[in-house]
Amino acid sequence: MLSPERLALPDYEYLAQRHVLTYMEDAVCQLLENKEDISQYGIARFFTEYFNSVCQGTHILFREFSFIQATPHNRASFLRAFWRCFRTVGKNGDLLTMKEYHCLLQLLCPDFPLELTQKAARIVLMDDAMDCLMSFSDFLLAFQIQFYYSEFLESVAAIYQDLLSGKNPNTVIVPTSSSGQHRQRPALGEASTLEGVEASLFCQCLENLCDRHKYSCPPPALVKEVLSNVQRLTFYGFLVALSKHHGINQALGALPDKGDLMHDPAMDAELERLVLRLRLHRTSRQHRAEEPGAFGFHRRDKPEAPERVPPASAPTPCLYRWEPRE
Repeated sequence: MLSPERLALPDYEYLAQRHVLTYMEDAVCQLLENKEDISQYGIARFFTEYFNSVCQGTHILFREFSFIQATPHNRASFLRAFWRCFRTVGKNGDLLTMKEYHCLLQLLCPDFPLELTQKAARIVLMDDAMDCLMSFSDFLLAFQIQFYYSEFLESVAAIYQDLLSGKNPNTVIVPTSSSGQHRQRPALGEASTLEGVEASLFCQCLENLCDRHKYSCPPPALVKEVLSNVQRLTFYGFLVALSKHHGINQALGALPDKGDLMHDPAMDAELERLVLRLRLHRTSRQHRAEEPGAFGFHRRDKPEAPERVPPASAPTPCLYRWEPRE
C-alpha cells in the first residue's frame, strides 16, 4: 500500500528521492555483463531477484565502494551488514586496532578506503595513538556517523576551521564531495584549541548548512540539541556527541541501540540452525563410517567403478553476481 507521503510527491521527485534510477542503471549493467548466463533464467526473474536483494540490503555485499556509498539506503545496508557479520567480535569482548577493523571492512568491500576508517577511529581515540585498541561498539557507532554523513562532516570541518581562524561564517564556501578545497586546510588537531569554538555560533552555521539540503545530515533539531548542552566545543567533541546520541542513531535506523548491539535474535536463530545441521551431518557420517564396508573398511566383493572424467567441452557452472547473498 502506498504511503501518503508517496502520493503527495510528483513521480520524478519520488524517483529521485528513492534513487530508483541508480538501481535501474546498476541492474541493467549487471544484466549486460551476464546476459548470456541470465538468458536461460529470464530477464523478469533477474530483475525480481535484484530488487529483492535491494530491499533485503544484501545487494551491497562485496561491491565496489563507489556503489556502496551511492545512496543512503546502500550506506545503511552496509552498516547493518557490517554489524551483523562481525557482531561476535564485540560479543566475545575482543578489542581491535584501526587496521584490524579496516581489514574487516575490506572483507565486505575490497576497495574500502583507509581514510574513512582512520577518521572513525580518531573519533574514538581522540588524541591517543592510532594503534590503540577499540571495542566493537565504540568503533561501530563512530564509524556509522563518519561513513553515513561523510559529505556533511567534510563541510562541518570546513566551517569549524573558518570559525577558528576568525572568518565570517556567512562567507564560508561549502565544499562538495568532488572539491578538493577542504583537503588543503590544516589538520584539525594542529589548528584546534582546548576551548574550541562558540557553540551557539557553530550551531547557527550548521543550521544554514542543513537548510541547503545538499547533504544527508542528522536531523537539525537533534544537532541543535547536541550543541545546546555546551558553551564551547571542539570538532571531535562534536563528533563524539553525535556518535553517542541515542536519537541520531534511531533517526538513521541502521543499527539498534548501543545496549542491543550484541543481540540479534534472527541471526542467532539462524546460526543455531546451522550448528544443529552441522552436528546432525557429522553424526550421520560417523554412523555410516561404522557400518561394514563404509569409508575405512575395505570391501572387495564389488569392483569400483572407474571415475569418469568430463570432456573438455563440458560446460562448467557459473556464479551469478546478481543473485542475492543471504
